Amino acid sequence: MRRSKLELYEDIICAIAKRELTIDSLAFECNTSCMLLRERLEFLANHNIVSVEISRDNLAYYLLTSRGVAISKTVAVTKRLRKLQRSPQASAQALETIAAILEENEEGPQRDL
Repeated sequence: MRRSKLELYEDIICAIAKRELTIDSLAFECNTSCMLLRERLEFLANHNIVSVEISRDNLAYYLLTSRGVAISKTVAVTKRLRKLQRSPQASAQALETIAAILEENEEGPQRDL
């Protein structure tokens, strides 16, 4: 079955959340063509979710912006909640993980003034 645009965007964001990737490695991770991936990356870049960084080797690496990081965290929590719905045994572990993520977000980076 073919993936929807939303599912492909989710796959792209999750792959880039792990580490910076070139278009070739991202296409491999997402199991899609480079042409389709370029279109999706252009959309994500236009909406300030993904940015492009050029390395010394003239390779374009894609990485998440702060907005993209927030979206990837939301997607991760949503996936955990879906898993929680399907498996009551995993509920305690999923709740602990979600609580840890929420604590991490509340603490945030500490700055000295």
